[in-house]
This record gives sequence, structure tokens and C-alpha cells, in this order.
Amino acid sequence: MTWDKSKAPSRIYLGPEAAPRRAFLYAMGMTEAQINGPLVGVATAWNEAAPCNITLMRQAKAVQGGVGESGAAGRIFGTITVTDGIAMGHAGMFASLPSREVIADSVELTMLGHGYDALVGIAGCDKSLPGMMMAMVRLNVPSVFLYGGTILPGRFRGKDADIVTVFEGVGQHAAGKMSDADLRELECCACPGGGACGGQFTANTMACASEALGLALPNSAGTPAEYESRDAYAAASGQAVVDLLHRSGPLPRDIVTRKSLENAAAVVAATGGSTNAALHLPAIAHEAGIDFDLFAVGAVFARTPYIADLRPGGRYVAKDLYDIGGVGVVIAELLRGGHLHGDCLTVTGKTLAENYAHVALPAGQDVVRPLSAPLSPTGGVVALKGSLAPEGAIVKVAGMAEEALRFEGPARVFEGEEAALAAVLARQYKDGDVIVIRQEGPRGGPGMREMLSTTAALYGQGAKVALVTDGRFSGGTRGLCIGHVGPEAACGGPIGLLRDGDIIRIDAAAGTLDVDLSEADLAARRKAWQPATPRYTSGTLSKYAAQVGPARTGATTHAGGCV
Repeated sequence: MTWDKSKAPSRIYLGPEAAPRRAFLYAMGMTEAQINGPLVGVATAWNEAAPCNITLMRQAKAVQGGVGESGAAGRIFGTITVTDGIAMGHAGMFASLPSREVIADSVELTMLGHGYDALVGIAGCDKSLPGMMMAMVRLNVPSVFLYGGTILPGRFRGKDADIVTVFEGVGQHAAGKMSDADLRELECCACPGGGACGGQFTANTMACASEALGLALPNSAGTPAEYESRDAYAAASGQAVVDLLHRSGPLPRDIVTRKSLENAAAVVAATGGSTNAALHLPAIAHEAGIDFDLFAVGAVFARTPYIADLRPGGRYVAKDLYDIGGVGVVIAELLRGGHLHGDCLTVTGKTLAENYAHVALPAGQDVVRPLSAPLSPTGGVVALKGSLAPEGAIVKVAGMAEEALRFEGPARVFEGEEAALAAVLARQYKDGDVIVIRQEGPRGGPGMREMLSTTAALYGQGAKVALVTDGRFSGGTRGLCIGHVGPEAACGGPIGLLRDGDIIRIDAAAGTLDVDLSEADLAARRKAWQPATPRYTSGTLSKYAAQVGPARTGATTHAGGCV
């Protein structure tokens, strides 16, 4: 198939003046034919920091092979990943959300700096998934997203285990419910190999969203990382991106539209996915100049049935969903019920409905329920608004009983997660309290840390409390835990004005989050309010705090795209 390089980004390698650039490529063993053909960037978030990313280089090589079989040259390059399971519960978590921006920025800069014509982005951990997709939409070159795959479940005392089981084990240990030897046994068997955290936590949530958005090949989200069969999807992704090049699209901004974003939000809701999707989907939308904020995500959540019984709120892990056909089963069921826009374009060149037209809900399983018998009639994630959160908040309710959706109690206020975690581990709270962790928002953190160490400890202790924060929660969090409260404390939001004993009212069924203070009370406190001293006054995190926007619109750091 003919291809006009003269109008492509890789035209920088044409002509006598490009001889020094070509010399570098010849030095790496490239042929003249390869240099004169399409150049495809293969971005991988591979590292040895955590099992989420350990298989990504193998998959990058398979992508490169697929690109080569299609007559183009794949050029592998790396980017960072900050792995939340290791960063959690200490200062390292300040780096987590900013890493999403660094990933997107570094992929953009590498693509621009080297004149690559197309992109395959391979990601395995929470922030690398949205970071890669953000870069694709920002660059708007032919692109295919590839998830690195889920970890297989561990086994502890005859039951499936994962990293969240270990975090909750810390809480059980602190409560005297688990011995040192038991905790040691658990930590050694919970994570048996490569792959991202095994429930419907942030990585698997955003992987499912990638198929629903149309940026990934059908069924590519499901295969576990350790399975060599995943490499077939990697090779197919390489072939697909070259096909997109020759067909001149569809490009990412043809694929990522208001309707496809609604599709992605619906799949998050139907699978009881991570609250972080309400941060990442608006950020991806922002790259295309589409206004799709937390409330837009919440509106989709409110009208979408919850049908996939996945951890942490449910019983099954991602491997179980793969065994019955993957997220395509959820997508097909939602399409049949009219909950998705089937006419949205995807990287296959076909519509979402065409991609999954052959998929049926398997009989004899209860991982995914039929729409006629959902786990609940509305999604597993709920957006909230009220006097404590004028700019919104988010809570995961998947697996929670109706009576657990409402809570009223006195505030127990902590300035940062460390103080809260120390109090929780020392049992310095009462059942009925609303634990408030503030100064953890995008700007105040900076970086909007996740509170899994604290929430898992509370769950492990069997605490009967609620938790409210301007920070985030891991996709593995369960219980009545409300995050993304905006405006954040660092911006003078109501959460920054709370005092111990203030009565907080939560109604996740009605979608409200209020504090029992009048406007006059809040105004008086606001006059006396002083911003906290920044944790970082130089370096990356200081720069991030100065640039970052509110959680409601995705906590992004630049002006966004325009369509």
C-alpha cells in the first residue's frame, strides 16, 4: 500500500539535510526501506517497580513485531510509572496523580521530538492508563491503546486474595484480628505474578473504559498479563495502528467524543468501577476540548444499571470476568438495553455496536447479570453535591446495602492522611464519627493522594464510620468513603472550614453531602480562614500545585484541546 511520507511527521528524515538524523537510525540497524516508511512510536510504561508493569516490555516487543509485519517500523520508548500500591500511605503518594501528567507530557514530547507518525501506548498501572490515552487525544495521530493486563488472583485460606486483601489485613492486624504470622503468609501469597491489581480497581476500570471509548481493540482489556495469548493482542494492536495510518483514521478525536465518553462512564458504573474514573474521563475529555466534568460523569452513573459483580464491592476478580468473555459481555448487554451509543467509531474503523454484535451474555454464570436482574438499578458510583461540596464529590456504593447509603455524624478533622492513619491504627475514633481528611486535594496535597491505607485499616477493624476527603480513594476502597470534595481545603472550600463536632450529613441515595452550618456560619469562618503552608515550595510538586485545576474538571494542568 502506498503512503505519502512527505506530509507525515516523519518527513523530518527526508532530504540531504536529514542525513545526520538518518545516521542515528542506521546506527541502530534500521534499513533504508524502514526509514522511508512509517515510523510508529511504541510507548511503554515498563519498569521493575511493581508487578503491574513487569510484562509491558514483552508486550512492547510484540507490538513492534505487529508493526513490522504491516510494513512499518516500530520504535519503542519508555515513560515513568508511579505505582500506587507502593506509594500508598506515605509521601510517595504525592507523586501519583502528577505522574499522569508527566506520562502524557513525556509521550507527547517523545513523539514530537522524533517525528513519529502513529502511536501505540501500553500501560499497566493506574495513572499510566489515562496518561497514555490523554497523550493520544492530545497528539491526534493514529493511535491504539493497549492494557498490560490484570494479575491472577492469589489464594489465602481457600479464598481469592489481592493487594487490597493485604491492605485490609494491616487493619485486621492492628485490631488484633490477625497475627504476625498470618499477615506474613498473606503478603507472600496475595500477588502471584505480573499484572495490575486484580479487582475492579482503577487499572482494570480504565482498561474497561478504553474498550468502551473505542481507543483499544475489542477484548484486549481482559487477558491476564501473564498469559502469552496477550501478546496476540499486542501484535494486533501494532497491525491496527498501521492500518489506521494507511486509512488516515479514525483519529483519536474522531473516536473520543461526548457520546463515547458517556459510553466509558456507563461501563464504569455497570462494573462498579473506581471513583478515579470521575477524575480521568474528564481529563481525557479536556484534551479534546470537550466539557465533560464530574457532574456529567455522575449523570451517566445515575442512569446506568450496576450488573458486574466485581471486587471490591462484589465477589469476583478481573480474571473471572475474562473467563466469561471480558468486558465485551458488559458492553454488549448495555448496548442491548440502550445504555450505550452504539454508533461511536472505534480504532477498528467499525462502530462500537459492530465490534460487539456477536457477543452474548453467557448462561450459567453470575459474574455479569442480565439487565433484567441487575445488582442495583443505578451505577456502582455516585456523584454528590451539597453545602460541603458545591463543586461535587464522588463515592463508590457498589455492594453497599440501601441503609448504608445514608450517614450522619460529627466531624473528626485531620490535616492530612498521616495524622488520620495514626489515629485510626490507634483506634482514636468512635463509631458514628465522620473522619475528615483535608489538605489532600490536587493543589493542597499537592497531588490528591489516595487514602487506601486509612480506608483499608478502617475496613479491617470493622469500623462503623464514614470518611470524607478532598483527596482521592483507591479503586480498592470500600465502605462509605467520599472523595474529590470541591472546592478543596487549599482553595478555601467548606471542607477547609470544618471543625471537630460539626454535623455532616451524607445521602448517597439522594446524591447530597451537607454540613449542618448556615451560610452565615460558613461566611464567618471563611473570614478567619488562612491557607495552609505549602508542603513543597520547589521542584515538580510545587510546579504542579501552581498549575493544577480542580478535581471536578479532571485536575489537569494545561488549557486543553479545542475541537
